[in-house]
Amino acid sequence: MFVAATTECFSHLPLPEAIEKIADLEFTDIEINIDQHGEHLRPVDIVNNLSEAVATCSKTRRLSVSSYRFASSALGEDYFTEFDAICNLAKLTKVVTLTVPSSELGTPFNEEVERLKRLVTIAESHGVRVGLQSQVGCLSEDPDTVSVICDHVSGLGLSFDPSHYIYQRQANRDPDKLLKYVHHVYLRDTTPDELQVRVGQGEVDYGKLVGQLGKLGYRRSLCVDIRPHADTDQMAELRKLRLLLESLLI
Repeated sequence: MFVAATTECFSHLPLPEAIEKIADLEFTDIEINIDQHGEHLRPVDIVNNLSEAVATCSKTRRLSVSSYRFASSALGEDYFTEFDAICNLAKLTKVVTLTVPSSELGTPFNEEVERLKRLVTIAESHGVRVGLQSQVGCLSEDPDTVSVICDHVSGLGLSFDPSHYIYQRQANRDPDKLLKYVHHVYLRDTTPDELQVRVGQGEVDYGKLVGQLGKLGYRRSLCVDIRPHADTDQMAELRKLRLLLESLLI
C-alpha cells in the first residue's frame, strides 16, 4: 500500500497549481479528477484532444498518477464515449484504477447494473479496473446494495470511502463486508454528524482499516481526500493524515 492525494482536494485551483500543492506536501502519488464541471481535466477535452490530455497528465512534478476519478453529466452514448476516452488515457499513462460515481437513490437496480457492466466491459478492453465510489445519497451508501451490485457485475470493484458509512449512519450497516471488493480507498476523518472533521476527532479507525486491507492483500493506494473547510488549516490536515498513514505502513 502507498499514500496518495486526490487533486479534488484543491478543486478550486487549476490542475498545475493543485499538483504543486500536493507535491509541496511531500506526497509521491496523486489521483487526477476528471469532471465536466471542475477546474482540472474535463471529459470532453479528452475526447477532443487525447494527446494533449496525455501530455497534461505527464506534467506532475515527478508525482506518479495512481488513479483517475471520472464524473460526467453527459447522457446516452456520449457518456460512454467519454468513458472510453478516459480509459484510453489511463492505458496510455499506465494507470489501472478508475473511479466512477454511483447512481442516485431511486435509480432502478437493473439500470445501474447494466450501466456498470458496460463500463467494466469498456475498461477491461483497455486494461483498466473500475471502482464504484461510496457515496451518501446514492445506491452505494448501502453496503448490502454494494455487495449485490459487485456480485452481479463481474470485474467491478469498490472505491471504498469509510466516511460515507459513518456520516448519517443508519443501524445494521456494516461496511467491513465490502473490503473484499476494494480497488481503491479514499480517506478523511468523519463523525455521524459531519462528513469531514479534523484528523483524530472522528471515527475512522485507520489502523484497523490498514490491517484489514493488508490481510486481504490490498496493494493499491490510500488516497487522502480532505477538502477546504471553515476554521481548519487544510494543508496541515493533509500533511497530518499523510504522516499518520505512512506510519501505519512502516
